[in-house]
Amino acid sequence: MLAFDQARKLILDSVKPLDPINLPLHDALNMVASEPANAGLDLPSFDNSAMDGYAVRSVECTDAGEKPVSATIMAGDRADSVLPEGTVVKIMTGAPIPPGFDAVIPFEEVLSGQDDKVTLSAVVKGQHIRFSGEDIRTGDCIAQAGRIIRPAEIGVLAATGILSVKVHRRVRVAILSTGDELVEPCESIPPGKIINSNSPAIAAAVLEAGGEPVMLGIAADTRDSLAAKIAVGLQHDMLVTTAGVSAGERDLVREMLAEAGVKPLFWKIDLKPGGPTAFGLKGDKPVFSLPGNPVSSLLTFEELVRPALLRMMGHTAVLRPRFKGVLEEDVEKKAGKATLLRVRVRKDGDVFRLSSAGNQQTGMQRTLLLADAVCLLPSEATLLNKGELLEFHFLHDSSLMMTVEG
Repeated sequence: MLAFDQARKLILDSVKPLDPINLPLHDALNMVASEPANAGLDLPSFDNSAMDGYAVRSVECTDAGEKPVSATIMAGDRADSVLPEGTVVKIMTGAPIPPGFDAVIPFEEVLSGQDDKVTLSAVVKGQHIRFSGEDIRTGDCIAQAGRIIRPAEIGVLAATGILSVKVHRRVRVAILSTGDELVEPCESIPPGKIINSNSPAIAAAVLEAGGEPVMLGIAADTRDSLAAKIAVGLQHDMLVTTAGVSAGERDLVREMLAEAGVKPLFWKIDLKPGGPTAFGLKGDKPVFSLPGNPVSSLLTFEELVRPALLRMMGHTAVLRPRFKGVLEEDVEKKAGKATLLRVRVRKDGDVFRLSSAGNQQTGMQRTLLLADAVCLLPSEATLLNKGELLEFHFLHDSSLMMTVEG
């Protein structure tokens, strides 16, 4: 039985980022740049007005005086004509600054004005002008390799003429539930059967992490059914199965994976819930076999599969941020296994306070609904006392935001 930390390290050492692909900007949101993405143009690409007002030559505005308006320039107009000396130009925000003009006086700062002439206030050279390249220069790195492509990166790249970006592609995760007792969601459940909730839950977790789930349905507890479904699953980037890796007489998944050429790296870990978890490789393709219990399945996905999924998509930070919180009640556990304690988190000033999310039995799915976070309790511990400081991580970004803000 492998220690939890060793199991996760073995998994992360066994996977690597997928080959990069070139994608249009609008398809690359939340993906990871595989190489630097650089600006294609200066930003702004030309000198332009930051205000609605009058463009002037500052040397002609050393004192207040009436000046004629020689032109009007709107945003989108060209401004390459040489205009008469001693004149001003009516100009709108974003419009190009005409040759020889070097300042803008906003409408509200003009002393008086008509359509064809204005009396100006004092001016400082360069005021209210956005100069070419003052924000971004051609060739500036907008997204380093390993950077997540956010709306901000997409906006700046688009503004500088870049249409696509090279990123690590999304992992296609084949999801297979196993067991004769399972049926797909239906209104009338046959006697003795259980609805397959693991597949939609794991698929949702894959989507949340940025991957692409591929639903393989349910494999019966027969060699032929498992072999056929596993063969399809191994055509994708990652295969995740649930159930069928314990010691029951119909638990055939490990055997059938081995026959399909999957090299086992471990098949049990020191973790509760989640002990009967297996991991192997078909070439460099990761294969996870998670417990059939829905709570165990989701928690082992969170702690073991999600980090591998993120690494394959080029992320460098693959574990959720860790925090410390004060335990608000005594917690007992059996010695011998590391334990994932589902907890609720309350913010008390600058202190996080932790309490049990409820019944910690693996059959209790309600506790997952109530939990904001999990604490990993060491295998040797039997009693954690109220007031102890425990490390935890949130289960969802939304839990973090609600807790911090609330």
